[in-house]
Amino acid sequence: MSLFPGALIRRQRIRQNWSQEGLCSGICAVSYLSKIEQGKVQAGEDILLPLLERLGLDKRDFELVPAQPGDNLTQKAIDLINQGRGDVLMRGSTQTREFLLPLLDKKNGLRTKRLITHIDLVSMPEYPKLIAIGDVTVTVRPTLAQKKDILRNMVDTLRYVEDETPNIALLALVEQPSFHMNDTIEARDLVKEHQRHAIAACNLVGPIAYDLILSKEAARLKGYDNPLCGEFDGIVAPSLLAGNLIVKGWQMHAHARTCGVIVGAKIPVAITSRSDSADVSFLSLAFCNVLPKDCPYL
Repeated sequence: MSLFPGALIRRQRIRQNWSQEGLCSGICAVSYLSKIEQGKVQAGEDILLPLLERLGLDKRDFELVPAQPGDNLTQKAIDLINQGRGDVLMRGSTQTREFLLPLLDKKNGLRTKRLITHIDLVSMPEYPKLIAIGDVTVTVRPTLAQKKDILRNMVDTLRYVEDETPNIALLALVEQPSFHMNDTIEARDLVKEHQRHAIAACNLVGPIAYDLILSKEAARLKGYDNPLCGEFDGIVAPSLLAGNLIVKGWQMHAHARTCGVIVGAKIPVAITSRSDSADVSFLSLAFCNVLPKDCPYL
């Protein structure tokens, strides 16, 4: 595994509640540690190794990769993967746009015929099973064709967590198609197409409102007759905004544990929010580990 020392030190220092003064005491000046973390200097092993040892990272199986000020760290990481020095790409503290652009750049050779999709896998105390949701980072307002790709990516991903025929919901504001709400029309059309010729190996329902997806009681009260209510395995969101807000709401208000992957590329990609905990990062890497290293979408 290859890592950039400045980003690694900063991330671990914050996670372990070290101040810069405490971490660098007796090793280097606070101002120098700040420059290391910002990638403004390339420190030698005489400074890096004591810092890593203090963080408990000196015995780990990783390779430190020097980076110069102004380097695009995502591009450097992709270069390492293309050189055979890495298997999984992971987002750290990089801004979303800076992380995604090199991944989407065709020159880097990581694109496939599939749409690249961010899928979160979520566990909540009040829901009886794991549930996936996408897209929550990449496609701002998916078209009908893009929703098909998101659906396929989600179903293929859920296969690797032992869900052979998942129940997938096409989220909309209401469960009745309305020409004033295009998401409901597209959801209806996707279900009709799926009934004629399966888009993916799943049970597909839509349009369907949020409360009906998660609650059998809500379905009973509304008179909505579908046995899959409260038992869905995945949600295809109508927009990036809807998907992202739902996940953040679950994390902050429903005590959800989440992990995120980007699928549709030639390699697994672990993606988390910059405010996520170490637990989310670990689970995202674990999620990537169950996905095939050789992309099945080529």
